[in-house]
Amino acid sequence: MGKEYNGSPKPHQLNMRRKRITYILGVSCLCVIFYALGAWQGRSVPPSGTQFSSRVGCDDTPASKGDSDSPSSSDSPLVSDTLDFESHHQLVINTSEQAETFPPCDIKYSEYTPCNDRQRGRQFDRDMLKYRERHCPTKDELLRCLIPAPDRYKAPFKWPQSRDYAWIGNIPHKELSIEKANQNWIQVEGDRFRFPGGGTMFPRGADAYIDDIAALIPLKDGSIRTALDTGCGVASWGAYLLKRDIIAMSFAPRDTHEAQVWFALERGVPAMINVLGSQRLPYPARAFDMAHCSRCLIPWSKYDGMYLMEVDRVLRPGGYWILSGPPINWKKYWRGWERTQEDLKQEQDSIEDVAAQLCWKKVVEKGDLAIWQKPLNHNNCVDRNICSSGSADAGWYKDMETCVTPLPETRDAEEVAGGAVKKWPERAFSVPPRISSGSVPGVTAKTFEEDNKMWKDRVDYYKRLVGKLSQGMYRNVMDMNAHLGGFAAAVVKYPVWVMNVVPMGTELPDTLGVIKERGFIGTYQDWCEAFSTYPRTYDLIHAGGVFSAYQDKCDIRYILLEMDRILRPEGTVIFRDVVEVLVKVKSIADGMRWQSKIVDHETGPFYTEKILVATKNYWTADSNQKAL
Repeated sequence: MGKEYNGSPKPHQLNMRRKRITYILGVSCLCVIFYALGAWQGRSVPPSGTQFSSRVGCDDTPASKGDSDSPSSSDSPLVSDTLDFESHHQLVINTSEQAETFPPCDIKYSEYTPCNDRQRGRQFDRDMLKYRERHCPTKDELLRCLIPAPDRYKAPFKWPQSRDYAWIGNIPHKELSIEKANQNWIQVEGDRFRFPGGGTMFPRGADAYIDDIAALIPLKDGSIRTALDTGCGVASWGAYLLKRDIIAMSFAPRDTHEAQVWFALERGVPAMINVLGSQRLPYPARAFDMAHCSRCLIPWSKYDGMYLMEVDRVLRPGGYWILSGPPINWKKYWRGWERTQEDLKQEQDSIEDVAAQLCWKKVVEKGDLAIWQKPLNHNNCVDRNICSSGSADAGWYKDMETCVTPLPETRDAEEVAGGAVKKWPERAFSVPPRISSGSVPGVTAKTFEEDNKMWKDRVDYYKRLVGKLSQGMYRNVMDMNAHLGGFAAAVVKYPVWVMNVVPMGTELPDTLGVIKERGFIGTYQDWCEAFSTYPRTYDLIHAGGVFSAYQDKCDIRYILLEMDRILRPEGTVIFRDVVEVLVKVKSIADGMRWQSKIVDHETGPFYTEKILVATKNYWTADSNQKAL
């Protein structure tokens, strides 16, 4: 039991009591002062809508469905308030300059392809199809307006239905349905196009044609994952390869076959505007497992075989080249092709000669198909004109050469030059040979694995920000700064395909070869120029670090206007960058009929990098005129 003290308190005990009372009073006073200060700051928030909207990410309420003219009236994908960047930051946009509002362009620009404009192309030489290559507008010719959608535009069919159908109102061109009526490229059915899967050299359909190829080379075991389709038409070959887990980069020029690449993209099939002309294709060396030409009208035997040498450059060691159409099986078709037997025989002999120079082995010629295979290495290839200058990977505005691209050295005849890749799908997450060999500065097997894990976490976070990603509402996706292809790998389980872009004209490393070795497709691109595609061809664009890389290279407003051109109405963009850059981007995007919101990094509010999620509003040329 404790002792009791009945006497008077001692002096030192009185002093302790006085100090305790003084301490309590002091703390109480400080609490009152800080409470009053906080209340005063809360009352000082600008009350006007204009001032209030200058704060970053202040638009907490997505636009109502009534604010959009969209017939689909889809829910806004913008993030919830629980992820709001503004709750952690009070960064204010500089209001000294009025934000620019971009007007709609004239309806005549509805199909505008800035760097593949046919009118501009007429100024250039027709030799080697130079007039159909990229020729971008000068700075004074750049449009400072928003490309309008046609007044009957509506959301495309969802994949896989989109493989077979597209709305006529989205691509109002019926020319191919008439010109190719007997070849089953495309048919008109009421308000929609139907794609039966036919082609000039596969009257039984692309599916049966691919089965014929699969009987000759291994298409089913995962050893062939990436393909290149030259002169693709409406890309039915690429469309039907997808169900076999093979992804094709299909390309064709913007020529008299109006909108063929546009049809491919509207179907949800990878494609871009391109041509075998005087310049290399915008891909690195050893990029594709298979290349294909089905009556693609490319003059393979001309220019000393330079076009076949370019195909050889982008083919992986052991890769296949498939040719159907002239001159293959000329003895059967020479009358229908309206060419002499001598002419066709000479063309095939020339192709065989170039293939021999490349050390290709002819695997088979059966019926309408001929297939060659590139060697695993160049150990047994001698007396060839080897390219001696420049990088084999250089593919951005690089002239073609009449020489054979050298392969990396090997120790024996069975070794794959540059390293073997795993079979798909293991290939997507295995360490690519270019990394394991140390060819990519600063990237090791360990950092590659860490990058994969990071992107898995990021995509999990994106699903919370953009619900449509995991709901099958997006199909065509672009990563404007793909680095190692981690984003594409993390979304491979969804019904999407990703155009992986490695930026040119910056200090960023060239990693497109790594992406190709993982079994994904992609291209080089300088974002100070327009991309080689039609308007409204991508559902989702990912832009990580793009604007930091280009803000001192060119006017970022034109990069955003280009993104608006290629983004479909109600499409979404995910930006990742430092907050100062995102504030600039948001202020421009707000003048482009986009809804946007800055949110915190997936690791929390204390990370310097932030995320801006933006959605393009639905509007058409007709709705804009009504609004005026």
